[in-house]
Amino acid sequence: MTQVMIVVFDGLQPSQVTPELMPNLAQFASEGVIFSKHHPVFPTVTRVNAATLVTGRISGSHGLAANTLVARDFDDDRVIQAMQPHLDAMSQAGVPILFTPTLAELLSQHGQEYTAIGVGTSGNAYVHNPRAEEVGGATIHPEFTLPASLNDRLISRFGPWPDEARPNTPRFAHAYRIMTEHVLPERQPAVALMWSSEPDKSQHSAGVGSELACVALGEADAKFGELIRWLDDNGNSDGTDVIVLSDHGYSTITDRIDLDAELPAAGFGPDDVLIATNGGCALFYVTDNNADIADRLAQWLMAQPWCGALLASDSVGQIEGTLPTSLVGMQGARGPELAMSFRWDSRISESGFLGFAYSTSASAGLGQHGSMSKHELRNTGIARGPSFKSGVTIDSPSGNIDIAPTILKILGYDGGESMDGRVLEEALVSGSGAVESSTETHAAERKLSSGVFRQQVTLSTVGQTVYVDEGNAEFISA
Repeated sequence: MTQVMIVVFDGLQPSQVTPELMPNLAQFASEGVIFSKHHPVFPTVTRVNAATLVTGRISGSHGLAANTLVARDFDDDRVIQAMQPHLDAMSQAGVPILFTPTLAELLSQHGQEYTAIGVGTSGNAYVHNPRAEEVGGATIHPEFTLPASLNDRLISRFGPWPDEARPNTPRFAHAYRIMTEHVLPERQPAVALMWSSEPDKSQHSAGVGSELACVALGEADAKFGELIRWLDDNGNSDGTDVIVLSDHGYSTITDRIDLDAELPAAGFGPDDVLIATNGGCALFYVTDNNADIADRLAQWLMAQPWCGALLASDSVGQIEGTLPTSLVGMQGARGPELAMSFRWDSRISESGFLGFAYSTSASAGLGQHGSMSKHELRNTGIARGPSFKSGVTIDSPSGNIDIAPTILKILGYDGGESMDGRVLEEALVSGSGAVESSTETHAAERKLSSGVFRQQVTLSTVGQTVYVDEGNAEFISA
């Protein structure tokens, strides 16, 4: 029997888990544990958080820096999308997708399996178990499976996947069929995961709180209710812990900033820097770690009205006015020389949701994420089952980075001790009570000819685990 069932609603904000929008999930939450200060990692984009979820590691450690990145150990002259075709090419070239073991790899050492079904992007699904052909388990996605041989068998039995739609309910319903008719009763993995692409796709298309997004929430919630009833009806409830997450929060777009046009106009060409745009943030890979170019670029960014928190890698030394990428876990082999979160604020949208931010893509008024906005750095974390306490709210900081070590603890396996995340002991029946946490704000500023750039990044810490709470900046004209 599956001991842990993970359900992820892409882009679900805690404020959307209400009896009106999501009655099944709201009822489920009231009976289990609500993590009121749950965090994604920065950048607040999907694929880096999926990798963190299954490794328990920061991005600098696991190696997937963002949705788009430069993997210099694969191709140092090109920005790539972390999608299945590019990840396949990396794998075939002998380049590791992730530098650290996944849950699937760790479970395989005990003869156990991790099986994931995702209907979002191919890259999101791929990173759950890039080595499935070697270590076992499975990843199931509308465009591919790992192992590849599984794809034809599933299509023969369940038929072809429905076309992608808004809301993407037909695909989630198809995933539910595969989960409840094949994965849970037949494969019986120790850990199973089902990833809904809603409300993310609808919020990107029509905005946070839009009519489309609300319909998407309701339909995704209905399938979740069916899953919980299936577990009840098949005698799985007493032995299965169900963890419900989102990968990040959300903002409404203030305006679109075309960095691919802005940087050349400012004198920075592709021979100087490669730009990996990621919605609410951008990663800048400076050629040959050139400290002079990095400093000049940092000064230019600081003077822009849309520049928020700005971080610099150790590879370019200490750049005045920046904070280190290591502060937020981005320092690593595939990390950028500069990472910028767009500026954000806490205005309320027409649909009643907090948070606006600039973005590298899409139009003003639509939904986006990727930045250090506190509204994107709070995501959904809920758990219910035999291992978890009942009817409690946990106020200590927690995050996606804690899920893998907590699952290993529940299953009684080693491996979590070497992770960057921690076991969420305060939520477990067998665990301790409240944990101690601390909060610290890091600041930097720089005087430029046109004014002063000031930024702050706030972190919370429990033990050795660090959570990014928010980061923003202001520019005061001379």
